[in-house]
Amino acid sequence: MSHLNTTTLKLTGTVVGAAALTGALFVGAPSTQAATVSLPPTHTGFDYQIGGAYTPPAGVKVVTRDHTASSAAGLYNICYVNAFQAQPGAESEWASDLLLRDSAGKVVYDKDWGEALLDVSTDTKRQRIANQIGSQINGCRDSGFQAVEPDNYDSYTRSGNRLTANNAQAFIKLLSARAHADGLAIAQKNTPELAGNRTANGLDFAVAEECGQYDECGDYTSAFGNNVIVIEYTNTGKSKACKGWGGTLSVVQRDVDVSPAGSSGYIRKTC
Repeated sequence: MSHLNTTTLKLTGTVVGAAALTGALFVGAPSTQAATVSLPPTHTGFDYQIGGAYTPPAGVKVVTRDHTASSAAGLYNICYVNAFQAQPGAESEWASDLLLRDSAGKVVYDKDWGEALLDVSTDTKRQRIANQIGSQINGCRDSGFQAVEPDNYDSYTRSGNRLTANNAQAFIKLLSARAHADGLAIAQKNTPELAGNRTANGLDFAVAEECGQYDECGDYTSAFGNNVIVIEYTNTGKSKACKGWGGTLSVVQRDVDVSPAGSSGYIRKTC
């Protein structure tokens, strides 16, 4: 069920009643002009399809797919982009100096996923990276998505102190401005420690992996209210998320590889 936020929002001197917007919200963006974006319906059927698109199961109203996939007709579509790290094996798609390097000049990797970290440590580099990711965001818009989900916001925690939370937030503000200019909402992906700064960072809703597993869902709801989508990867995590938050948030359990339906290893469970 969709729960439209009827809070009155004040923006650039104008008071707008959100209920009158039939689902559209004016979201403050770190730019000179605010964009009109629509947020995903809350507490509804969700599916996470970043490992490959397939026909959404019955009851699904919101779906996340990779930016290279088509949007799902008739649903609220969130577009996944790997914004803070390079895709595995895709280092050559980035200028050499935009890959984060250690003191020996070797590329720094997210070892769990084999992804090179992008160097968002300076304003000039952030602008260059944002321009390249911005092309993907434009593609999301052109493919009919309503929102964008930039992944690996928390890459600074895997950088060996070469990147900071301030670097990450300065970069996400650029992506927020780009998304809003395209008329897309933008999600905060994980990183609960920065959720309290969502307004300053121009973020509209949250996509939280394993917040049930690690008892972090409240960190997101304190900042985003019920505009939180929860993805769990274990039975324990799903059980905890459903028990604590299943009555207010969108919760789904997927397999870690987010495999397409019909493939071996595919798991999808809900509360």
